[in-house]
Amino acid sequence: MEIRLIAADSSAVETECLVAIALDHGDKQKPVLKLAGKNTAAEQAIANLAASGEIAGKAGDAALLHNPQGLKARRLLIVCAGPAGGFNHVELRKAAGTALRFLKARSVRSCAFALPELGSGAEDAVRAIIEGAYVADFDPDTYRSDRKDQSMKETVVVVPPGTDSSRLQRALDQARIVGESQNFTRELVNEPSNRLTPTLLADRAKKMCDSVGLKCEIMGPDKIKQMKMGAFWSVAQGSDEEPRLIVMRYEPQGAPEKPMLGLIGKGITFDTGGISIKPSEGMEKMKYDMAGGAAMIGAMRAIALLKPNVKVISIVCATENMPSGKAQKPGDVQIAMSGKAIEIINTDAEGRLVLADGLHYARTLGCTHLIDAATLTGACVVALGMVNAGVFANDEDAYRHFTRALEKTGEKFWRLPLDSEYTDIIRSNIADIMNTGGRWGGASTAAAFLQEFVDDTPWVHLDIAGTAWMEEAKGWIAKGPSGIAVRTLVEWVKSYENSN
Repeated sequence: MEIRLIAADSSAVETECLVAIALDHGDKQKPVLKLAGKNTAAEQAIANLAASGEIAGKAGDAALLHNPQGLKARRLLIVCAGPAGGFNHVELRKAAGTALRFLKARSVRSCAFALPELGSGAEDAVRAIIEGAYVADFDPDTYRSDRKDQSMKETVVVVPPGTDSSRLQRALDQARIVGESQNFTRELVNEPSNRLTPTLLADRAKKMCDSVGLKCEIMGPDKIKQMKMGAFWSVAQGSDEEPRLIVMRYEPQGAPEKPMLGLIGKGITFDTGGISIKPSEGMEKMKYDMAGGAAMIGAMRAIALLKPNVKVISIVCATENMPSGKAQKPGDVQIAMSGKAIEIINTDAEGRLVLADGLHYARTLGCTHLIDAATLTGACVVALGMVNAGVFANDEDAYRHFTRALEKTGEKFWRLPLDSEYTDIIRSNIADIMNTGGRWGGASTAAAFLQEFVDDTPWVHLDIAGTAWMEEAKGWIAKGPSGIAVRTLVEWVKSYENSN
């Protein structure tokens, strides 16, 4: 998709479709729709549509007008972004995505957005439009034989004449990088496991790193065993597909030695549950169990291109979790890289095993702050549904950096508890800890397990099991992989750029 910025009167822009955002300034009994910007012709069109009852101001409402009077655009698309009092960059991102998917479905391949007035400023508005457009442009129909190219060819953001466009152009360029990186993550998550084995995931990561100037090291089973990553290897041993340890490094010249940020991702390219096998219903979706690792790969792509002045190492532990004569069994005891002994209670609690060695390895490489992402527990989905992802933290300053990142990205996370009692639940009689604490509080006992491998290193854990896959399409995003956490991971890293 080609994206560009132009400074002009939006009424005079020649385009296949001009997109205008409308806001409801009324109340529940009497909606009052007004344009979130300046365009007399569009404002009149919105008033006429509201008077006819065709749009009522609910977020996501849209109406398309052909040959609109007073505009040079061939069409005018009005998209409602809900109440004016709640309008922010999050709602604008969704509205932009709604516009793009509305037009794509009608074979419109070029559009221009009239820049709305946003309280946080024009730069945030530009970022929201471009990020929303990229998210909306993704479709998961990769292998359909009748697939048609429905991608938007051109998206233009129209800013008022006389605007200092240099700042807005930078915002647009940054948003393009983030949007492309989020979609790169979604492409990886969307791949079936026979076309994205651990080896192929590592190859894709290496190719990406080469293209953006990142250092990348790929290690196979011999190295994993040599480094005594017993927790990681215990999961990998049951599969005929070899595991891969992916290490990506972003080390800009002149960056301070500390902080060194560690991004660790769960890369289970297919999860059967192992000997503790999952029910067959819905198992096909378990190709998405590498979404945390894919988010790290996508985030590293964006970081390399945005060039924050902070050092980052990302580790993705990639393997399948399969039942076989070689697979680990409930009751086995595995020794992690850290030396901790783990009693295996359930082989389907495998994500925390690979992350345990990934987190410890990051610390041995010198990482001073850690963040991990994983489709880790069904318990988190039970607790939060498919609306919020879970977040845990052992350090308040690291968590404050994370919440500041959320304010910019609008991704939905909810903090869950990490009290010491959850650690007590996973104590083992035969080993140091068990890999599951039973049915109750499963998201917190999983986080407590991971905490055993970070000690006092500042650490944030993201459980994205309920939100990494959209079970149904929304107006602004297709059904399928969401790419959650990429935007927030990037902002979390950027937040440490001037922390010294």
